[in-house]
Amino acid sequence: MNIIRYASVLFFFAMLVQDVRAIDCCRINIIDAENGWPVPLVELRTTHNMRFVSDNAGVIAFDLPELMNVQTWFTVEGHGYGVPADGFGFRGVKLVPVPGKDLTVKVRRELPAKRLGRITGGGIFGESQKLGLQQDWSEQGILGCDSVQNAVHNGRLFWAWGDTVLPGYPLGRFQMIGASTGIQPLASFEPPVRLRFDYFTDEAKVVRNIASMPGNGPTWLDGFASLPDKTGTQRLVATYSKIKAPLDAYEVGLCTWNEQTQVFDQKLVVWKRSDADPAPPVIPHGHSVLWKDETGKLWALFGDPFPDVKFSATYEDWLAPDSWQVVDSRKSVASQDNGEQVKPHRGAIAWNAYRKKWVTIFTQFHGTKSLLGEIWYAEADSPFGPWTNAIKVVTHSKYTFYNPQLHTEFTVADSPILLFEATYTHTFSATSEPTPRHDYNQILYRLDLDKLHQ
Repeated sequence: MNIIRYASVLFFFAMLVQDVRAIDCCRINIIDAENGWPVPLVELRTTHNMRFVSDNAGVIAFDLPELMNVQTWFTVEGHGYGVPADGFGFRGVKLVPVPGKDLTVKVRRELPAKRLGRITGGGIFGESQKLGLQQDWSEQGILGCDSVQNAVHNGRLFWAWGDTVLPGYPLGRFQMIGASTGIQPLASFEPPVRLRFDYFTDEAKVVRNIASMPGNGPTWLDGFASLPDKTGTQRLVATYSKIKAPLDAYEVGLCTWNEQTQVFDQKLVVWKRSDADPAPPVIPHGHSVLWKDETGKLWALFGDPFPDVKFSATYEDWLAPDSWQVVDSRKSVASQDNGEQVKPHRGAIAWNAYRKKWVTIFTQFHGTKSLLGEIWYAEADSPFGPWTNAIKVVTHSKYTFYNPQLHTEFTVADSPILLFEATYTHTFSATSEPTPRHDYNQILYRLDLDKLHQ
């Protein structure tokens, strides 16, 4: 009996040692050579095409048994962060991964904006947690979501996203999901970024639809604003579109947030596709801003990126299409470097107290490295332009980074830090390999205006 018990103990400890060895990874830290900050979304690829992508803490948990204690070449792809090419033109590093060891790769940032990290999706600190780090971070139940809409409403920042990926089934949510946070939800503007949302969920604590407008197909919302009605009550409003395959809107209308049921209610159908009326009119769309004219009148401006419709900033005028005024919007912006005309796809504008200018962030249509993956910054004295001296601030090689949104509310009014996010996705790009965990999610960037204009 003692022999059997002794053998059982030995077997138990042998299995324990085996398990420890099975999870004993090598930690690879990706850092910005300029400031030492961790850099998320940097991919290391081996010569046999195994991919590893740094998480929000700039960490990779390397676990390939065949390459432990072996000098290994890693190709580095960082979407605006990289390493110099060697004599053969290869951009990468040689490392010797060792179980339990820490290694560091320094990458150089090629453009002005600094990547702070992902703010939606799953496994935001997944690599770190494999190593026993960032254990206080817990998942929030979604794996991916499309473009964001925001409005400051009743002392909170309201968020909504389009089509959403959930863990349980290939079909997720297609009638918008939503959440709220504080108006300034980040404690720091340095990585690793940690942004938690108060999602609207169902009884099972799973994110739920908040905009199930009548009709077949997904519902997409944009044109968010918080506007006062005639009683002085702030009303959260949006424009909805009903979508059919492939990506065509067949109905557009207006909806308002119901504070009791916490869903959007349909208010008005503005347009339905027909042979006689094949295209929607100019409507409140994109991202909104408020603007006072020289007489002191307050206007709501809507556009994507530049304003193309305006009306008096009241709920009643929003609900009355006859009050909407069409604005002539710029179609391109001259580059600061060579005067080349840069064509915007979509983006946002905002007043910037530090620069005392209106500023814009927009995705370039047909960029150098991708169709919709490069972000530009420009300024104007008026929200209507002219927009000048555009500067490329972000790039994503053969990848999409569309529908950017500015977050001026995150910082104090006169801060030189400008924050913006957009959707990182392989859709409409030249790649057939979606980036694990990161694809179809929102990534936050920081632009230091004091350094941009030195």
